[in-house]
Amino acid sequence: MTAWEIKGWCPGALRPMPSGDGLVTRIRPPLGRLTPQQAEAIAKAAQAHGNGIIDLSARANLQLRGVTEASHPRLIDDLGAHGLIDRDVETESLRNLIVTPFRDAETTALADALTAALTRMPKLPAKFGFALDTGPRPVLTQASADIRVERAADGQLILRPDGHALGQPVTDLATDAIAMADWFIVHGGVTDGRGRMAALIARGAIPEGCNVAPAMPLPTPRPGLHRDGALLALAFGQMRAETLTALSALGHEIRPTPWRMLFLLGATTLPAIPGLITDPADPILRITACTGAPACPQALGETRRLARALAPHLPAGQALHLSGCAKGCAHPGASPLTVTASDTGYDLILDGSASDTPSLRGLAPEALSAVLKAPHAPPL
Repeated sequence: MTAWEIKGWCPGALRPMPSGDGLVTRIRPPLGRLTPQQAEAIAKAAQAHGNGIIDLSARANLQLRGVTEASHPRLIDDLGAHGLIDRDVETESLRNLIVTPFRDAETTALADALTAALTRMPKLPAKFGFALDTGPRPVLTQASADIRVERAADGQLILRPDGHALGQPVTDLATDAIAMADWFIVHGGVTDGRGRMAALIARGAIPEGCNVAPAMPLPTPRPGLHRDGALLALAFGQMRAETLTALSALGHEIRPTPWRMLFLLGATTLPAIPGLITDPADPILRITACTGAPACPQALGETRRLARALAPHLPAGQALHLSGCAKGCAHPGASPLTVTASDTGYDLILDGSASDTPSLRGLAPEALSAVLKAPHAPPL
């Protein structure tokens, strides 16, 4: 038996999730973008109806924290006035779509078509999602998705099931995406109401016609100026409402990304706004940390304040995952260094995930900086 609970679903705006600091209310930006007016409205809503903290999720959504049962209806009214609320919970839960922030007019049209198709999908597990990754080369390969729309080296569109290296050529995106979702259902992808494409592929099932390789993927982008705008990072994917207000005042379209960065379309300079990280060498960018205690009721220890204290001691080029419990929400996979809070202190896991067997157990917070410098040294 675990000490933590797997929810099996993601919060939404209409269906928020209780947490240690109130309701977590997730906003799915339409087509993966926000106008300056929408961004300003979200910032105002976070201050008026929550605690002013906004998270950027790994699926490029915005989460408002500290919302209460009493303030939630007013929050929905304010967001609805700016086109940020779906008509019902079912429609909202279907819109699990990540769109590349680096896009052209064709990608925007494809996003419209795929968004419309989502309402005609079979009943899929709550965490089942899509990635529209149709720049010249894929860039969302590390983002959580089950069906990926990508380009082959010759530019043709392919539909690739997550977990398989090859995809099938696209004839009609909406029709083909629905067909692959149907295939997932028919071939037993759903178990106890849950299921992910990669797990089904791992069992040996592969859709017909998957014989085209995607173009070579790009590395995960770093903060800084890019061809069409600026990428701005957030420590642990979190910002204050004031930061979003200042960004909205610049007048650019804002595109949330799954890398916990915001893409400021058309920006030609890096804005000097508190709370933004523009230096790709900042060591805080090599630390993944969940919300931790006390904001998360399942966490057994504080995470983000500790992560800021550890950042200067992290060896160059080293990555660290700091988790408030063995669930490992912020980084479910393995990391070279993982520190997991437990009921006896902090445990160190080498080349593993938050739930793997630790090399060292029960470490005090003040001992972690020395351990990170020599993680393979024998315990004293």
